[in-house]
Amino acid sequence: MTYLVPFDGSPLAEAALSRAAEFASVMDEDVVVLSVVPVGEEDFAVERGWIDGAESYDPDAVVEGLRSRVADIAPDATFRCERPEDVSSVASVTTDVVRTIRTVAGDVGATIVFIGSENAGRVSTPVTSVGAPVSEDPRYDVHIVRHPGDG
Repeated sequence: MTYLVPFDGSPLAEAALSRAAEFASVMDEDVVVLSVVPVGEEDFAVERGWIDGAESYDPDAVVEGLRSRVADIAPDATFRCERPEDVSSVASVTTDVVRTIRTVAGDVGATIVFIGSENAGRVSTPVTSVGAPVSEDPRYDVHIVRHPGDG
């Protein structure tokens, strides 16, 4: 079995990774952490807090920062980064991220996807949330982490 954790560095993603690592240690399973870092999407990087508005967007630096945070939280996890290119002029960056997560979930044979999302599963889902679209795939179970701390 493989647990997949989409990771953007947010407090909820960190909590999801921590939870997946805890489950994996008890169940003796593998954890794959996926960071999706779109190419040429400075606004997306600012929204995620990877850079501030004054910085230039260096995807390589973002990836290394995410890799380092993952290693601090779950040193035994496998880190994977994907950089989707804009495949459709009508698709949003979020759609590209969701498509990438679902593809990787299939590639690694994920049995559970751990998602940090305060919005997944609600009737009204914001456009920026990947939680609901990722959770719709029947190939894997989904563990939604809605609180960033242990409380």
